[in-house]
Amino acid sequence: MAFGSIAEQGRGYAVRTAGTAAEASADTGKGQARGLTALLTTAMAFSMMQLFLLGALGPRLVDRLGVSETVLGLTTTVGFGTAAVLSPVGGRIVDRIGPRRALVTLLALSAVALGLIGAAPGSGLLLVAVALGGLPQALANPATNKAILASVPASRRGTVTGTKQSGVQLGAFVAGLPLAVAASAIGWRGAVWVAAGAALLAALWAWRALPADASPPPKGAVSGPTSSSPGGPVAWLAAFSLFLGAGIASVNTYLALFGAQDLDMGPTVAGALVAVLGVAGIAGRVGWSRAATPGRAPWLPGLLAGGAVGAAVLLSVAVRVDPLVWVAAVAVGVFAVSGNAVSMVLVMQRSAPRRAGQDSALVAAGFFAGFAVGPPLFGLLAERGRYGEGWVLVAGEFAVAGVVALAWAVRDRRTRADGPR
Repeated sequence: MAFGSIAEQGRGYAVRTAGTAAEASADTGKGQARGLTALLTTAMAFSMMQLFLLGALGPRLVDRLGVSETVLGLTTTVGFGTAAVLSPVGGRIVDRIGPRRALVTLLALSAVALGLIGAAPGSGLLLVAVALGGLPQALANPATNKAILASVPASRRGTVTGTKQSGVQLGAFVAGLPLAVAASAIGWRGAVWVAAGAALLAALWAWRALPADASPPPKGAVSGPTSSSPGGPVAWLAAFSLFLGAGIASVNTYLALFGAQDLDMGPTVAGALVAVLGVAGIAGRVGWSRAATPGRAPWLPGLLAGGAVGAAVLLSVAVRVDPLVWVAAVAVGVFAVSGNAVSMVLVMQRSAPRRAGQDSALVAAGFFAGFAVGPPLFGLLAERGRYGEGWVLVAGEFAVAGVVALAWAVRDRRTRADGPR
Protein backbone atom coordinates (compact mmCIF):
# COMPACT_ATOMS: atom_id res chain seq x y z
CA MET A 1 0.00 0.00 0.00
CA ALA A 2 2.81 2.38 0.93
CA PHE A 3 4.66 1.64 -2.32
CA GLY A 4 1.42 2.09 -4.30
CA SER A 5 0.76 5.39 -2.56
CA ILE A 6 4.25 6.63 -3.37
CA ALA A 7 3.83 5.55 -7.00
CA GLU A 8 0.49 7.33 -7.21
CA GLN A 9 2.07 10.47 -5.81
CA GLY A 10 4.96 10.16 -8.27
CA ARG A 11 2.62 9.84 -11.22
CA GLY A 12 0.61 12.83 -9.98
CA TYR A 13 3.78 14.90 -9.65
CA ALA A 14 4.86 13.91 -13.17
CA VAL A 15 1.45 14.91 -14.58
CA ARG A 16 1.53 18.22 -12.73
CA THR A 17 5.10 18.88 -13.88
CA ALA A 18 4.24 18.06 -17.49
CA GLY A 19 1.17 20.29 -17.29
CA THR A 20 3.20 23.14 -15.86
CA ALA A 21 5.82 22.76 -18.59
CA ALA A 22 3.14 22.74 -21.29
CA GLU A 23 1.52 25.84 -19.82
CA ALA A 24 4.88 27.59 -19.65
CA SER A 25 5.58 26.66 -23.26
CA ALA A 26 2.17 27.96 -24.33
CA ASP A 27 2.74 31.22 -22.44
CA THR A 28 6.14 31.58 -24.10
CA GLY A 29 4.56 31.00 -27.52
CA LYS A 30 1.87 33.60 -26.86
CA GLY A 31 4.50 36.07 -25.70
CA GLN A 32 6.56 35.49 -28.84
CA ALA A 33 3.45 35.93 -31.02
CA ARG A 34 2.59 39.19 -29.28
CA GLY A 35 6.16 40.40 -29.68
CA LEU A 36 6.15 39.55 -33.39
CA THR A 37 2.82 41.31 -33.91
CA ALA A 38 4.07 44.41 -32.10
CA LEU A 39 7.24 44.48 -34.18
CA LEU A 40 5.40 44.07 -37.48
CA THR A 41 2.91 46.77 -36.46
CA THR A 42 5.81 49.10 -35.67
CA ALA A 43 7.45 48.38 -39.02
CA MET A 44 4.23 49.22 -40.88
CA ALA A 45 3.91 52.45 -38.89
CA PHE A 46 7.38 53.64 -39.86
CA SER A 47 7.07 52.55 -43.49
CA MET A 48 4.72 55.49 -44.18
CA MET A 49 5.47 57.76 -41.24
CA GLN A 50 7.16 60.41 -43.39
CA LEU A 51 4.05 60.98 -45.51
CA PHE A 52 1.70 61.15 -42.54
CA LEU A 53 4.04 63.66 -40.94
CA LEU A 54 4.03 65.79 -44.07
CA GLY A 55 0.23 65.71 -44.06
CA ALA A 56 -0.11 66.50 -40.35
CA LEU A 57 2.56 69.21 -40.52
CA GLY A 58 1.24 70.54 -43.83
CA PRO A 59 0.03 73.90 -42.44
CA ARG A 60 3.45 74.52 -40.85
CA LEU A 61 5.32 73.49 -44.01
CA VAL A 62 3.19 75.84 -46.14
CA ASP A 63 3.73 78.74 -43.70
CA ARG A 64 7.37 78.24 -42.64
CA LEU A 65 9.13 76.31 -45.40
CA GLY A 66 7.35 78.05 -48.26
CA VAL A 67 5.93 74.80 -49.66
CA SER A 68 2.92 75.33 -51.93
CA GLU A 69 -0.20 73.17 -51.83
CA THR A 70 0.79 71.62 -55.15
CA VAL A 71 4.29 70.73 -53.90
CA LEU A 72 2.74 69.25 -50.77
CA GLY A 73 0.71 66.96 -53.01
CA LEU A 74 3.79 66.26 -55.10
CA THR A 75 5.58 64.86 -52.04
CA THR A 76 2.98 62.11 -51.90
CA THR A 77 3.33 61.52 -55.65
CA VAL A 78 7.11 61.18 -55.42
CA GLY A 79 7.03 58.88 -52.39
CA PHE A 80 4.36 56.55 -53.62
CA GLY A 81 5.49 56.71 -57.23
CA THR A 82 8.87 55.41 -56.08
CA ALA A 83 7.17 52.73 -53.99
CA ALA A 84 4.92 51.67 -56.88
CA VAL A 85 7.85 51.28 -59.28
CA LEU A 86 10.01 49.40 -56.78
CA SER A 87 7.33 47.18 -55.22
CA PRO A 88 7.53 44.29 -57.72
CA VAL A 89 11.32 44.21 -57.32
CA GLY A 90 10.97 44.58 -53.55
CA GLY A 91 8.66 41.58 -53.41
CA ARG A 92 11.18 39.37 -55.19
CA ILE A 93 13.96 40.66 -52.94
CA VAL A 94 11.98 39.80 -49.80
CA ASP A 95 11.18 36.33 -51.13
CA ARG A 96 14.91 35.82 -51.62
CA ILE A 97 16.60 37.44 -48.58
CA GLY A 98 13.92 36.78 -45.96
CA PRO A 99 11.84 38.97 -43.64
CA ARG A 100 14.48 39.76 -41.00
CA ARG A 101 16.96 41.43 -43.36
CA ALA A 102 14.11 43.16 -45.17
CA LEU A 103 12.57 44.57 -41.98
CA VAL A 104 15.87 45.86 -40.62
CA THR A 105 16.56 47.54 -43.98
CA LEU A 106 13.07 49.01 -44.04
CA LEU A 107 13.39 50.60 -40.61
CA ALA A 108 16.92 51.92 -41.20
CA LEU A 109 15.88 53.55 -44.48
CA SER A 110 12.86 55.08 -42.76
CA ALA A 111 15.17 56.65 -40.19
CA VAL A 112 17.41 58.13 -42.89
CA ALA A 113 14.45 59.49 -44.87
CA LEU A 114 12.95 61.12 -41.77
CA GLY A 115 16.33 62.61 -40.85
CA LEU A 116 16.66 64.18 -44.29
CA ILE A 117 13.13 65.61 -44.13
CA GLY A 118 14.03 67.25 -40.83
CA ALA A 119 17.14 68.78 -42.40
CA ALA A 120 15.51 69.92 -45.66
CA PRO A 121 16.04 73.66 -46.33
CA GLY A 122 13.41 73.72 -49.07
CA SER A 123 11.37 71.72 -51.55
CA GLY A 124 14.33 70.11 -53.36
CA LEU A 125 15.81 68.02 -50.53
CA LEU A 126 12.32 67.43 -49.16
CA LEU A 127 11.35 65.65 -52.39
CA VAL A 128 14.61 63.65 -52.43
CA ALA A 129 13.97 62.49 -48.85
CA VAL A 130 10.40 61.50 -49.69
CA ALA A 131 11.65 59.52 -52.72
CA LEU A 132 14.05 57.64 -50.45
CA GLY A 133 11.09 56.95 -48.16
CA GLY A 134 9.46 55.05 -51.02
CA LEU A 135 11.97 52.21 -50.53
CA PRO A 136 10.69 51.10 -47.09
CA GLN A 137 7.14 51.38 -48.40
CA ALA A 138 8.02 48.93 -51.19
CA LEU A 139 9.39 46.44 -48.67
CA ALA A 140 6.74 46.77 -45.96
CA ASN A 141 3.86 44.55 -47.10
CA PRO A 142 5.99 41.77 -48.63
CA ALA A 143 8.29 41.58 -45.59
CA THR A 144 5.57 41.62 -42.94
CA ASN A 145 3.31 39.19 -44.84
CA LYS A 146 6.25 36.82 -45.33
CA ALA A 147 6.99 36.93 -41.60
CA ILE A 148 3.36 36.08 -40.80
CA LEU A 149 3.28 33.14 -43.20
CA ALA A 150 6.49 31.80 -41.68
CA SER A 151 5.53 32.13 -38.02
CA VAL A 152 1.75 32.43 -37.50
CA PRO A 153 -0.77 29.56 -37.71
CA ALA A 154 -3.32 29.90 -40.52
CA SER A 155 -6.19 30.30 -38.03
CA ARG A 156 -4.64 33.49 -36.58
CA ARG A 157 -3.23 35.10 -39.71
CA GLY A 158 -6.28 37.29 -40.34
CA THR A 159 -6.11 38.80 -36.86
CA VAL A 160 -2.34 39.32 -36.97
CA THR A 161 -2.55 40.78 -40.48
CA GLY A 162 -5.24 43.24 -39.46
CA THR A 163 -3.25 44.27 -36.40
CA LYS A 164 -0.01 44.81 -38.28
CA GLN A 165 -1.81 46.66 -41.11
CA SER A 166 -3.26 48.93 -38.43
CA GLY A 167 0.33 49.99 -37.83
CA VAL A 168 -0.01 52.31 -40.81
CA GLN A 169 -2.85 54.07 -39.02
CA LEU A 170 -0.89 54.01 -35.78
CA GLY A 171 1.68 56.02 -37.71
CA ALA A 172 -1.07 58.44 -38.75
CA PHE A 173 -2.14 58.81 -35.11
CA VAL A 174 1.41 59.42 -33.89
CA ALA A 175 2.02 61.95 -36.66
CA GLY A 176 -1.31 63.69 -36.13
CA LEU A 177 -1.27 64.03 -32.36
CA PRO A 178 1.93 63.39 -30.32
CA LEU A 179 4.34 64.61 -33.00
CA ALA A 180 2.11 67.48 -34.07
CA VAL A 181 1.93 68.60 -30.43
CA ALA A 182 5.71 68.13 -30.11
CA ALA A 183 6.15 70.36 -33.15
CA SER A 184 4.52 73.18 -31.18
CA ALA A 185 7.14 72.78 -28.45
CA ILE A 186 10.36 71.84 -30.28
CA GLY A 187 9.57 72.89 -33.84
CA TRP A 188 8.52 70.75 -36.77
CA ARG A 189 12.13 69.75 -37.53
CA GLY A 190 12.67 68.54 -33.97
CA ALA A 191 9.50 66.46 -34.13
CA VAL A 192 10.65 64.78 -37.35
CA TRP A 193 14.09 64.04 -35.86
CA VAL A 194 12.45 62.41 -32.83
CA ALA A 195 10.63 60.09 -35.25
CA ALA A 196 13.93 59.34 -37.04
CA GLY A 197 15.59 58.30 -33.77
CA ALA A 198 12.65 56.04 -32.91
CA ALA A 199 12.95 54.33 -36.30
CA LEU A 200 16.62 53.54 -35.63
CA LEU A 201 15.70 51.96 -32.29
CA ALA A 202 13.05 49.88 -34.05
CA ALA A 203 15.66 48.65 -36.56
CA LEU A 204 17.82 47.44 -33.65
CA TRP A 205 14.76 45.74 -32.12
CA ALA A 206 14.07 43.87 -35.37
CA TRP A 207 17.68 42.72 -35.66
CA ARG A 208 17.71 41.35 -32.11
CA ALA A 209 14.17 39.91 -31.98
CA LEU A 210 13.73 38.10 -35.30
CA PRO A 211 15.28 34.71 -36.07
CA ALA A 212 17.99 34.57 -38.69
CA ASP A 213 16.74 34.25 -42.26
CA ALA A 214 17.19 30.97 -44.05
CA SER A 215 19.83 30.82 -46.76
CA PRO A 216 18.33 31.87 -50.11
CA PRO A 217 17.70 29.01 -52.54
CA PRO A 218 20.07 28.72 -55.49
CA LYS A 219 18.91 30.44 -58.64
CA GLY A 220 16.61 28.24 -60.67
CA ALA A 221 15.76 26.00 -57.71
CA VAL A 222 12.09 25.18 -57.24
CA SER A 223 10.60 23.84 -54.04
CA GLY A 224 6.86 23.65 -53.51
CA PRO A 225 4.10 25.29 -55.51
CA THR A 226 4.93 28.62 -57.13
CA SER A 227 1.60 29.60 -58.64
CA SER A 228 -1.33 31.10 -56.83
CA SER A 229 -4.79 29.58 -56.74
CA PRO A 230 -6.90 29.64 -59.92
CA GLY A 231 -8.99 32.77 -60.32
CA GLY A 232 -6.61 34.52 -57.92
CA PRO A 233 -7.42 38.08 -56.95
CA VAL A 234 -4.00 39.71 -57.40
CA ALA A 235 -4.66 41.67 -60.62
CA TRP A 236 -8.17 42.65 -59.51
CA LEU A 237 -6.99 43.71 -56.06
CA ALA A 238 -4.21 45.78 -57.63
CA ALA A 239 -6.82 47.65 -59.71
CA PHE A 240 -9.09 48.04 -56.67
CA SER A 241 -6.16 49.33 -54.64
CA LEU A 242 -5.23 51.85 -57.34
CA PHE A 243 -8.52 53.76 -57.00
CA LEU A 244 -8.80 53.17 -53.26
CA GLY A 245 -5.28 54.52 -52.76
CA ALA A 246 -5.96 57.61 -54.88
CA GLY A 247 -8.84 58.57 -52.60
CA ILE A 248 -7.12 57.72 -49.31
CA ALA A 249 -3.96 59.62 -50.26
CA SER A 250 -5.94 62.76 -51.02
CA VAL A 251 -7.59 62.57 -47.60
CA ASN A 252 -4.29 61.87 -45.81
CA THR A 253 -2.49 64.73 -47.55
CA TYR A 254 -5.14 67.45 -47.48
CA LEU A 255 -7.43 66.75 -44.53
CA ALA A 256 -5.39 68.83 -42.06
CA LEU A 257 -4.93 71.63 -44.60
CA PHE A 258 -8.68 71.56 -45.32
CA GLY A 259 -9.35 71.98 -41.61
CA ALA A 260 -6.91 74.87 -41.31
CA GLN A 261 -7.80 76.75 -44.48
CA ASP A 262 -11.50 76.10 -44.97
CA LEU A 263 -12.75 75.37 -41.45
CA ASP A 264 -10.55 77.90 -39.57
CA MET A 265 -8.95 75.32 -37.27
CA GLY A 266 -5.58 75.92 -35.64
CA PRO A 267 -2.63 73.78 -36.87
CA THR A 268 -2.73 71.44 -33.85
CA VAL A 269 -6.49 70.88 -34.03
CA ALA A 270 -6.26 70.34 -37.79
CA GLY A 271 -3.50 67.80 -37.22
CA ALA A 272 -5.79 66.03 -34.76
CA LEU A 273 -8.08 65.21 -37.70
CA VAL A 274 -5.32 62.94 -39.01
CA ALA A 275 -4.99 61.37 -35.57
CA VAL A 276 -8.74 60.67 -35.42
CA LEU A 277 -8.58 59.08 -38.86
CA GLY A 278 -5.65 56.99 -37.65
CA VAL A 279 -7.42 55.68 -34.54
CA ALA A 280 -10.52 54.80 -36.57
CA GLY A 281 -8.32 53.06 -39.13
CA ILE A 282 -6.68 50.94 -36.44
CA ALA A 283 -10.05 49.73 -35.17
CA GLY A 284 -11.35 49.19 -38.71
CA ARG A 285 -8.35 47.25 -39.94
CA VAL A 286 -8.29 44.91 -36.96
CA GLY A 287 -12.05 44.37 -36.96
CA TRP A 288 -12.56 43.86 -40.70
CA SER A 289 -9.51 41.60 -41.00
CA ARG A 290 -10.90 39.34 -38.28
CA ALA A 291 -14.18 39.24 -40.20
CA ALA A 292 -12.39 38.31 -43.45
CA THR A 293 -12.96 34.55 -43.36
CA PRO A 294 -12.31 32.75 -46.67
CA GLY A 295 -16.00 32.69 -47.55
CA ARG A 296 -16.69 36.30 -46.61
CA ALA A 297 -13.45 38.05 -47.57
CA PRO A 298 -14.10 38.40 -51.35
CA TRP A 299 -17.17 40.58 -50.69
CA LEU A 300 -15.63 42.88 -48.10
CA PRO A 301 -13.57 45.17 -50.41
CA GLY A 302 -16.69 46.21 -52.31
CA LEU A 303 -18.60 46.76 -49.06
CA LEU A 304 -15.81 48.88 -47.60
CA ALA A 305 -15.52 50.94 -50.80
CA GLY A 306 -19.24 51.71 -50.56
CA GLY A 307 -18.79 52.97 -47.00
CA ALA A 308 -15.81 55.04 -48.20
CA VAL A 309 -18.02 56.78 -50.78
CA GLY A 310 -20.33 57.84 -47.97
CA ALA A 311 -17.35 59.17 -45.98
CA ALA A 312 -16.19 61.30 -48.92
CA VAL A 313 -19.70 62.69 -49.36
CA LEU A 314 -19.64 63.72 -45.68
CA LEU A 315 -16.38 65.59 -46.30
CA SER A 316 -17.98 67.50 -49.16
CA VAL A 317 -20.91 68.44 -46.91
CA ALA A 318 -18.48 69.49 -44.14
CA VAL A 319 -17.56 72.49 -46.30
CA ARG A 320 -20.86 73.96 -45.05
CA VAL A 321 -21.43 71.91 -41.85
CA ASP A 322 -18.08 72.01 -40.06
CA PRO A 323 -18.63 69.36 -37.34
CA LEU A 324 -19.22 66.68 -39.98
CA VAL A 325 -15.49 66.71 -40.75
CA TRP A 326 -14.88 64.69 -37.57
CA VAL A 327 -17.54 62.12 -38.48
CA ALA A 328 -16.08 61.92 -41.98
CA ALA A 329 -12.55 61.36 -40.63
CA VAL A 330 -13.81 58.41 -38.56
CA ALA A 331 -15.71 56.97 -41.54
CA VAL A 332 -12.68 57.21 -43.84
CA GLY A 333 -10.67 55.25 -41.27
CA VAL A 334 -13.32 52.59 -40.67
CA PHE A 335 -14.13 51.96 -44.33
CA ALA A 336 -11.57 53.28 -46.83
CA VAL A 337 -8.42 52.64 -44.84
CA SER A 338 -9.56 49.15 -43.84
CA GLY A 339 -9.83 48.05 -47.48
CA ASN A 340 -6.08 47.62 -47.83
CA ALA A 341 -5.88 45.31 -44.80
CA VAL A 342 -8.61 43.06 -46.20
CA SER A 343 -6.75 43.01 -49.53
CA MET A 344 -3.66 41.66 -47.79
CA VAL A 345 -5.70 38.99 -46.00
CA LEU A 346 -7.05 37.87 -49.39
CA VAL A 347 -3.53 37.73 -50.83
CA MET A 348 -2.37 35.43 -48.04
CA GLN A 349 -5.47 33.26 -48.34
CA ARG A 350 -5.06 32.77 -52.09
CA SER A 351 -1.30 33.02 -52.82
CA ALA A 352 1.17 30.14 -52.86
CA PRO A 353 3.73 30.53 -50.03
CA ARG A 354 6.71 31.02 -52.36
CA ARG A 355 4.87 33.83 -54.18
CA ALA A 356 3.52 35.59 -51.10
CA GLY A 357 6.10 38.37 -51.24
CA GLN A 358 5.64 38.99 -54.96
CA ASP A 359 1.84 38.89 -54.84
CA SER A 360 1.76 41.22 -51.83
CA ALA A 361 4.08 43.58 -53.66
CA LEU A 362 1.95 43.63 -56.81
CA VAL A 363 -1.19 44.54 -54.87
CA ALA A 364 0.80 47.12 -52.92
CA ALA A 365 2.12 48.56 -56.19
CA GLY A 366 -1.43 49.31 -57.28
CA PHE A 367 -2.14 50.94 -53.92
CA PHE A 368 1.02 53.06 -54.11
CA ALA A 369 0.30 54.08 -57.70
CA GLY A 370 -3.06 55.38 -56.50
CA PHE A 371 -1.31 57.32 -53.75
CA ALA A 372 0.96 58.86 -56.39
CA VAL A 373 -1.88 59.91 -58.71
CA GLY A 374 -4.57 61.11 -56.27
CA PRO A 375 -3.03 64.07 -54.38
CA PRO A 376 -1.78 66.07 -57.41
CA LEU A 377 -5.27 65.96 -58.92
CA PHE A 378 -6.77 67.04 -55.60
CA GLY A 379 -4.06 69.70 -55.20
CA LEU A 380 -5.18 71.47 -58.37
CA LEU A 381 -8.57 72.00 -56.73
CA ALA A 382 -7.15 72.75 -53.26
CA GLU A 383 -5.00 75.60 -54.60
CA ARG A 384 -8.21 77.28 -55.81
CA GLY A 385 -9.99 76.62 -52.52
CA ARG A 386 -12.40 74.18 -54.18
CA TYR A 387 -12.28 71.52 -51.47
CA GLY A 388 -15.91 70.52 -51.94
CA GLU A 389 -15.23 69.51 -55.53
CA GLY A 390 -12.09 67.72 -54.40
CA TRP A 391 -14.04 65.54 -51.99
CA VAL A 392 -16.52 64.71 -54.77
CA LEU A 393 -13.54 63.56 -56.86
CA VAL A 394 -12.48 61.33 -53.95
CA ALA A 395 -15.99 59.88 -53.75
CA GLY A 396 -15.76 59.01 -57.46
CA GLU A 397 -12.43 57.25 -56.95
CA PHE A 398 -13.86 55.17 -54.11
CA ALA A 399 -16.89 54.32 -56.24
CA VAL A 400 -14.73 52.96 -59.08
CA ALA A 401 -12.79 50.88 -56.53
CA GLY A 402 -16.08 49.41 -55.32
CA VAL A 403 -17.18 48.48 -58.84
CA VAL A 404 -13.86 46.68 -59.50
CA ALA A 405 -14.06 44.80 -56.19
CA LEU A 406 -17.65 43.67 -56.70
CA ALA A 407 -16.93 42.58 -60.29
CA TRP A 408 -14.12 40.32 -59.06
CA ALA A 409 -16.22 38.93 -56.18
CA VAL A 410 -18.99 37.92 -58.61
CA ARG A 411 -16.48 36.38 -61.00
CA ASP A 412 -14.77 34.54 -58.14
CA ARG A 413 -18.07 33.08 -56.93
CA ARG A 414 -18.89 31.83 -60.42
CA THR A 415 -15.43 30.34 -60.89
CA ARG A 416 -15.62 28.45 -57.62
CA ALA A 417 -19.19 27.31 -58.26
CA ASP A 418 -18.21 25.88 -61.66
CA GLY A 419 -15.13 24.16 -60.18
CA PRO A 420 -12.45 22.46 -62.27
CA ARG A 421 -13.69 21.10 -65.60
